[in-house]
Amino acid sequence: MSIQKFPLATVNKIRRYIQDVLALADTEQRSQVWADLGETEEPPEPESLDDLSGVFTFGGLAPEEVATSQGRWQLSTVNPAATLLKLSGLRLKSELRWVSYLYRAQQEGRGLVVAVPESLSTISLLEKPLAKHQDIDHPPQPEGALDHFMDAIEGDRSPGSFLLASLLHRELQEFGALGKRCNWSHHRLVEVPPPQVKWRWQGEQPKDWSAKVKVLPDGQAATEFFTCRVQNPIALYRHLDQFPAAHYNPSSLDKAIAIAYK
Repeated sequence: MSIQKFPLATVNKIRRYIQDVLALADTEQRSQVWADLGETEEPPEPESLDDLSGVFTFGGLAPEEVATSQGRWQLSTVNPAATLLKLSGLRLKSELRWVSYLYRAQQEGRGLVVAVPESLSTISLLEKPLAKHQDIDHPPQPEGALDHFMDAIEGDRSPGSFLLASLLHRELQEFGALGKRCNWSHHRLVEVPPPQVKWRWQGEQPKDWSAKVKVLPDGQAATEFFTCRVQNPIALYRHLDQFPAAHYNPSSLDKAIAIAYK
């Protein structure tokens, strides 16, 4: 059994790279406008953890931009597999492809990443289920789609590959999300509890806040890292992923370990 730790700067760099690759193209963002939030209007989300102390002054955080296009699912121009070009240790299995869809409406939006066989990744086949799926909560399921997009991943089973898979899984899961559909995007990676906020701990405080990966002799692995959610309810989270020996689709536990209070 081996345990490898990773510096926060390295983990943040990986996350930013994934986010940059998955950023929607200008043509897909162009129709977004500020929503009329009325009573739900909130002040801007802090750009860094240093700004957390000001959040309680406002009692909330940033509104999201929403799209004005008709509420419907459509194919996205974003190629999720481009995230793997510079992430050594992970790759798509041969003859499989990742494709992405977007849903945009007046008040909300979300995205979807699916894995399909290369032979079934033509535009006509990918667009075929769009005629039947117009509800945001009922995304399209193209022919031959795998149960989960992470089932299309394979790698060298190195410690770094598991940490990459943990981050990639969360970023792809929230691809294209807007407004109340966002969750992971409100989390910032941390290696110490931000001192400018008072914390009510839900149990014993962790002794080691570093991002780490444990690889077992039988090929199973686990990753652990911590974040601070910067939108109310502000909280510290422990993220634990467990990977079986056969694949990179983890079982995940995202648990609040401390809640901020005034």
